[in-house]
Amino acid sequence: MISRFITEVRMKFNPFNARTRSARLFLSNLPPTARADGMTIQTQLLPKASTEASSLYIKFKDGKEMNLDVESMGIKSIVEEVDRHSRQLQKAADLE
Repeated sequence: MISRFITEVRMKFNPFNARTRSARLFLSNLPPTARADGMTIQTQLLPKASTEASSLYIKFKDGKEMNLDVESMGIKSIVEEVDRHSRQLQKAADLE
């Protein structure tokens, strides 16, 4: 996963819900030095009995924002969406 163009990640999920596995996997795919490199990462853990929907918000360096539904998407779909925009930013950076 190309994460160098991501500036902010906000995630809200219930760690006890099996459908939020992709959210936990996305967090584990972020590099260990992400915060030191300037990425803002905020996580909010919902209580076990919570009925509130899980969400993933991603902001890129060019200002584009993504709100992804982690309960209905798998980890491959989430990484594919993030990488699609990151590759566009990579191409633009290579041309400069």
